[in-house]
Amino acid sequence: MNVDELRSKYIEFFKSKNHAQIQGKSLLPDNDPTVLFTTAGMHPLVPYLLGETHPAGKRLVDYQKCIRTGDIESVGDPGHLTFFEMLGNWSLGDYFKEGAITMSFEFLTSPQWLGIPLEKIGVTVFEGDETVPRDEESAAVWKRLGVSEERIKYRPRSDNWWGPVGATGPCGPDSEMFIDMGKEPCGPDCGPGCSCGKWLEIWNDVFMQYNKNAEGGYEPLKRTCVDTGMGIERTITILNGKKSVYETEIFAPIIQAVEKAGAYVYATDPDKDMSVRIICDHIRASVFILGDPKAVSPSNGGAGYVLRRLIRRAVRHGRKLGVSGAVLSPIAQVIIDQMKGPYPELAENQAYIIQELDKEEEKFLETLQKGEHEFEKMLPNLLKDPRKIMSGQAAFKLYDTYGFPIELTEELAREQGMTINRAEFEEAFKQHQALSRSGSEQLFKGGLGDQGETAIKYHTATHLLHQALRKVLGNHVAQKGSNITAERMRFDFSHNAPMTADEISSVQNIVNDQIKRNLGVAMEVMSLDDAKASGAIALFGEKYESQVKVYTIGDFSKEVCGGPHVERTGTMGYFRIQKEQSSSAGIRRIRAVLE
Repeated sequence: MNVDELRSKYIEFFKSKNHAQIQGKSLLPDNDPTVLFTTAGMHPLVPYLLGETHPAGKRLVDYQKCIRTGDIESVGDPGHLTFFEMLGNWSLGDYFKEGAITMSFEFLTSPQWLGIPLEKIGVTVFEGDETVPRDEESAAVWKRLGVSEERIKYRPRSDNWWGPVGATGPCGPDSEMFIDMGKEPCGPDCGPGCSCGKWLEIWNDVFMQYNKNAEGGYEPLKRTCVDTGMGIERTITILNGKKSVYETEIFAPIIQAVEKAGAYVYATDPDKDMSVRIICDHIRASVFILGDPKAVSPSNGGAGYVLRRLIRRAVRHGRKLGVSGAVLSPIAQVIIDQMKGPYPELAENQAYIIQELDKEEEKFLETLQKGEHEFEKMLPNLLKDPRKIMSGQAAFKLYDTYGFPIELTEELAREQGMTINRAEFEEAFKQHQALSRSGSEQLFKGGLGDQGETAIKYHTATHLLHQALRKVLGNHVAQKGSNITAERMRFDFSHNAPMTADEISSVQNIVNDQIKRNLGVAMEVMSLDDAKASGAIALFGEKYESQVKVYTIGDFSKEVCGGPHVERTGTMGYFRIQKEQSSSAGIRRIRAVLE
C-alpha cells in the first residue's frame, strides 16, 4: 500500500461511519503561545474537545501536517521525523470507547481496509492507580473483538494517559495499538508497549473521560470525547514490512536527489547515510514550513529560528557528503512535486519556498567562509596551548559573533589535533539562551493554548483591532497571525509602512469605543459561501470546512473564526497599544494589553 492509498482509505472508511471530513489546518497554530507549530492532529481541534461546538458536527476525520522539534537531535534514526502527517478521527460527545475501538479494529483488520492479521495485533490499556481505576472497559472491548488476553497489556499512567494540558482540565486513559514485527521477545514480560523493537505502535485512541479538579481529584466528564491519531509515515513503514521510514516510497525520491547533489551512493557508509537522512528530513520539514499559508522566513526567533536551524543543519550535513555549493532547492523541488497533490499550497507557494531556501543557503555558506577565516586567525594563539584544548569561550565567540556552528568548530579543531572545552561552551551557550530567548524553551515542549477568561477577552480584541486597522489604514489590511497569553496579545497584519502616532491613537480609540458600547457577540453556523456573501472576513488563505462559524460583534465586526469569544464587549477592559513595529517584509506587528 502506498501513502496516497492509506490517506484516502482512512478518510473513506470514517466517512462511511458518518464522519465529516474536515480540512487539516496550518502548521503555525493561532492564539496558542505554548507551541511554535501544530504538533499533533488533535492540536487544531482543542477548542472543540474542550466544549466548543464544531460546525461540521460531532464526528470528524482529517489528515493533518505536523512538526515536532523536541527531539531534533534524534532525527536520522529509523523512526524520528521533524515533519509528519497524522490521520485522525474524533467524537465530540458522540460515541466513546466501544465505538472508537470497534472502528479502529475494523479498519486495521478488515480485508477491505488494511487487512492486518489479527494475530499480529496487540494493545495496551491504562492499568489504573490510586486516583483512577483500571480501564477494564477498553480491555473488555478488545477481548470481545478477538484480541487474545496475553496481547492486551495494562500500562501505567506514563504510557497510557493523556492530559490535562495544565494543572486542571479534561483528561483520560488511552488505548494504543501495536503490530508484532516478528522478532523474538526480549524476555518474559515483553508485550505490546515494550520498547525492544518487537512491537511498533501504529495507532492511539484517547478517551477524554475525566476532569482533574484543583484539589487533584478526577471527576467524570458530562461530555466525553474521543481523539485518535495514526502517523502516516510510521504506518506505511509497518504495512510494507520496512525497518525504517527512510526505506519507504516517501523518501526514495528525496534520497535520490540528495545522492545526486552529493555524488554519493546511499547505504555505503553509515556516517554519510545518517547525513543523507538528516538532509531529507530537514528539507522536507523546511518545505512545509515555508509552503504554509502562514509562511514564516528564517530568523533568529520563534518558528523562524527552528526553520533556520533546520536549513543550516541540512547544509552542514551536505558538507559531510562533499557538497560545496547551493543544492537545497533541487531537493525541495522533488518534495514539492511529490506532495502537492494532498497539499496544493506547496505548488502555490513554490516560488517563495525556493527563493527563501536559496537565500538562506547562500547566507549560511557566507557565514561558514567567515567562520573558517576567523578560526584561521585564532589558530596561531590556539596552537600555543600545549594541552591542545580550545577554550569554550573562543568557540562560543565564533558561534555568537559569526553564527559558526560548534560542530564545525570541533571539526576544524580536530584537523589541528585539538579538542574543545565543550562544557565551557555549553555554559556560555546557556547564558546566551537565557538572555536572548528567555522562556522560549517552553515553546519546544508542546502543549495547548490558554482557554481562560482573560485569553478569551484578548481573542475577542483581535477582531476589534482587525476591523479598526481596516478602518484607519484601509481594506488591504489582513490578519497574518496572532499570539495570545493571559497577559497580552500580539497581532500581525499586512501593511507596508510604519503606523504614525495619529494612526495608532485612532485605532486604539476605535477599539475602546466598541468596548464601551458593550456590543453583543453573536455566533452563527453557515456555509463558507454564505459567510463571505454576508461580508464576513475569512483569514490567511485558510482551508475552511463547508460549514463555518461566523462571529458578529454588534454592527462593527464580522469574521469567520473558531472562537471562543466574550458574550459582550463591555467586560473586556481598556485596550492599550504598547508597540507597533515591523515583523517582516510587508508585515507589521502590534503588541497590546487589556487593562
